[in-house]
Order: sequence, then C-alpha cells, then structure tokens
Amino acid sequence: MRRNEYLPEGAGPLFPENQPLSVLQQAIEDQTVLEGIAIRCDGRRDLTVRFGGWEGTIPRPDVVHPAISGAERDIAALSRVGKPTCFTVTGLTVDGGGRPHLTLSRRAAQEQAIAWLLNHASVGSVLPARVTHLESFGAFVDLGCGVTSLIPLENLSVSRVSHPADRFRVGQDILAMVTDIDPAACRFYLTHKELLGTWLENAAAFAPGEAVPGIVRGIKEYGIFVELTPNLSGLAEWRGDVSPGDGVSVYIKSIRPDTRKIKLQIIQNLGPVREPGELRYFITDGPVENWRY
Repeated sequence: MRRNEYLPEGAGPLFPENQPLSVLQQAIEDQTVLEGIAIRCDGRRDLTVRFGGWEGTIPRPDVVHPAISGAERDIAALSRVGKPTCFTVTGLTVDGGGRPHLTLSRRAAQEQAIAWLLNHASVGSVLPARVTHLESFGAFVDLGCGVTSLIPLENLSVSRVSHPADRFRVGQDILAMVTDIDPAACRFYLTHKELLGTWLENAAAFAPGEAVPGIVRGIKEYGIFVELTPNLSGLAEWRGDVSPGDGVSVYIKSIRPDTRKIKLQIIQNLGPVREPGELRYFITDGPVENWRY
C-alpha cells in the first residue's frame, strides 16, 4: 500500500511563517492541504485559523465532513480551538485597504483524505493513526486531516484492559488495521491487536527462571492474570495484596507453547501503573491475511 499522503492533524508541519500572498494563490489553484492553529470559534461556530502570519475563516458548514452533523458538528468546531487544524484555502479577496480575507475549508481537506483512503485502503491494510480521544468503549483515532474512526475496546489487544487509557494516551501515534470499509458512509472500521504479534512471537522474548515486570489485568479465585506484553498474559497464584492495574514483578515458573500457558509467581507489588507502556508492532504493513493468535 502506498504511504498515506494525508497525515493526522498535528502530525505534519504547520504552514511556515512569512509566506507571500502568491503562495496562498497557488495553494488555492492546487487545493493544497495546509495546517494551522484554530484560535477562535465564534457564536456561529465559524473557526478562525492562524497560519504562517495569516488568518482565515472556516465557516461552520466547512468545519467537518457532512458525515458528522447536528450537535456533534458544534462540538467538532468548539473542540478545535487551540489545536492544529487541516484545511484548504477556498477563497481569497482583498478589501479596499489591501487586506486579504481568506476563506478556508476543513471539510474539503477531509474529503481529499477520504478519497485517498477509499482509493488505496482495503481490508487488511495497515494505516498510521493518531489517538484523538478515549471513551470507555474504545479509542477514536485520526486517519488523516481529522477523519476519525473507532477502535473498539475489545480490538485494542489480546490482553483485555478495562479502559483504552490502559493502552493508549491522547496524541499517541499508532498503527491500525482495516477490518471493513463502508464507502457510502465514508466509514472505516479498525482493529489493533493483530499488529502486536502472536502468542509465540511474544512468548519468544521470555524464558523460565527470569524475573520481569508485568501488570495485573484480572483477579479470579483460581489466580491472577498478569500482562507481560499487550498480547501476552500469564497466570500467577492468588494473593490478596494486588489490584487490577497494579504493576508487579513476577518470576516465570514455566512457559508451555503446546498449551499457550505461562505460569508466574508474583514477587512484589510495584504500585499502580499510571501511563500505558510502549507498543511493539510485529506487523507494520499490509495486507494482513489469516492472522492467527
């Protein structure tokens, strides 16, 4: 798959300073996607964007792709203030005093990004994405120019987490895999866990007799599930001084590839884990076919 030409908002460089008016005129002709900082959202929900010493206005209908409407459209406008925002320049007029007035469109930039994705992405494609916000049911990510999609909670990793904040942080750059596309709705369905490796790939990094860090993910009467990597957990004997989300040091008693089981012994409770750990991707390009854990 070709490299995505439309980066998530904030991932690319801002429009450089001190560019002449001729550069903006060329950007209009080419419909070049630019990026600046949204500095104001007025009562009409029009956005003012500052870029390279210039300012322009994104009218409310052009703040977001029409797939988002109603109250969500207002939220989309309000939530852009202070953040990098993609757009194309759609209009340039000069008043009697020689001052330029620029009209911008984020929607037009998003339409370009959607068209690129529809032309180049397919089921199994691996896409770069940036985490935009986290909800209890999943993580929303930007696939380019503010085109967002959801990675459901159950698709984040094989090791289950109680909230996406256990796996991601807002602003984090990640990879995601396409599971389905609805062209009519301009919607892309995503997963993440397949990119983090199989049981055997993850288990190969460990050996019996080692002591390593882990995170408590589940507590049952018969034992405690400890995550060693996002796609690998082992079972430790029950003890009463740990809780889900605690970091622990564990001793690896055995690794059984035939049954895909790892037996652990908790050495020490290291306290609650405050930040998600770094991700290791075993797959960084697609298409991904017939993945088996």
